[in-house]
Amino acid sequence: MAKFKVGDAVVLLVDLPEEGLKAGDVGAIVLEFDQPTVAYETEFADAEGRTTAEVALLPEQIRPFDRKSA
Repeated sequence: MAKFKVGDAVVLLVDLPEEGLKAGDVGAIVLEFDQPTVAYETEFADAEGRTTAEVALLPEQIRPFDRKSA
């Protein structure tokens, strides 16, 4: 399982329609949690840089963003 840190760009692996997010959306880790379980507060933004969603995600819901495959 990947370990992420604040500032990492990540790709969402699941649809979260209640948040307006789809698998493949790219966000940035803004906060790490280790209690009660490992999770990452992740911010998603539009093309103008405005936050569109901020949601806590489990490690299995995201993968590292790879600029080469973007």
